[in-house]
Amino acid sequence: MKNSQTLELVAQGDREIVITRDFDAPAKLVFRALAEPALVRRWMLGPGDYDMPVCDIDFRVGGSYKYLWKSVKDGSEMVLAGAFREIVPGKRIVRTERFEARGWSPGDSVGTVVLTENAGKTTMQTTMLYESKQVRDGMLKSGMKEGVAMSYDRLEEVVAA
Repeated sequence: MKNSQTLELVAQGDREIVITRDFDAPAKLVFRALAEPALVRRWMLGPGDYDMPVCDIDFRVGGSYKYLWKSVKDGSEMVLAGAFREIVPGKRIVRTERFEARGWSPGDSVGTVVLTENAGKTTMQTTMLYESKQVRDGMLKSGMKEGVAMSYDRLEEVVAA
């Protein structure tokens, strides 16, 4: 079952975006899907014309990650990289992120994911903190909500499998 209707993406304060969505799965499964490269590759794709040939994750505090998406249509690439600052298994992940060579999200952002389970269902809330209001507003105008919605629908399928 897709829970797209539960997706909320809202601006908060001057520099944050808060994304909330419910999943029909226990928190431990959602957490695994955020941490394991083989699972991340299956859901974190955004628009349908991209694949993820690189998904390197050193999932530990101080570890790093790098995702590379490649357009099936034109071969263009997008890279997101960062480091893990905090990991509480099944509950919380804090990490930095930086889009390389894209220009629309300069500098490091900090993402905090909090998983809350109730009766076998999980609410995932991600708070993104950007360097400035200008960067945050640019992300809001980028089509972020649609890309997140597509990815989270695939995440729902991954945790249901």
